[in-house]
Amino acid sequence: MIRPNLPTFAFLMALGACTTSVPGMTQAAAPPPGVQGPQAAQPAGPFTLPPLPYAYDALTSVIDAQTMELHHQRHHGAQVAALNAAAAADPSLGALSLEQILATVSSRPAAVRNNAGGHWNHSFFWTVMAPVGQGGEPSPALQAAINRDFSSLEGLRTAFRTASMGRFGSGWAWLVVRPDGTLAVGSTPNQDNPLMDDSPFKGTPIFGNDVWEHAFYLRYQNRRAEYVDGWWSLINWNEVNRRFAAATQ
Repeated sequence: MIRPNLPTFAFLMALGACTTSVPGMTQAAAPPPGVQGPQAAQPAGPFTLPPLPYAYDALTSVIDAQTMELHHQRHHGAQVAALNAAAAADPSLGALSLEQILATVSSRPAAVRNNAGGHWNHSFFWTVMAPVGQGGEPSPALQAAINRDFSSLEGLRTAFRTASMGRFGSGWAWLVVRPDGTLAVGSTPNQDNPLMDDSPFKGTPIFGNDVWEHAFYLRYQNRRAEYVDGWWSLINWNEVNRRFAAATQ
């Protein structure tokens, strides 16, 4: 188990205070190594916290197990619970997919924007990562598009790093397919994403990275660049290839 230093311990106490106050949610016990812990209890509602496709400790070459559990259970879990609370107040939300909500998010309350965005972003995020050595590589079609739009895979990596580091404060960096089939890299603030109707950066995401400090603070503290550079090795190209093919068919 990680033994945090005092600054990290203080961060964890603050994290717990800001992410466990949603009624009906309980803290899950830490799972043993190699096992994903039980899902946190959530209020009943149309939206659910998806399980991770790997154990909490599966990405430890870059992201430690404690960070993964806190990020999944506390941050993502709290967003699902808050979105269910919004759906209880406005039952019409429950009949819509997340994509449908995001397509009209500019006309909705901030709580819906933030929590529907966060739920979509994190559900996507978990799937585009895989343990090192298990993510495959870009398909020939995707590699050709990368070469066309970024000159090379290294060119894409440089552009993605620039977008990740250029986002002031909290937000996300994305690789998207534009409506014309070209690839583009950009970033969005907070829990916004390129599917939102009022996003200045639009497209169909095929991979993206959470550059909020809660995604990396326990290991990297304020060293976002170190986290971003390491995260590249976790890309699940098998899933990215599938998303690229769906977006360009």
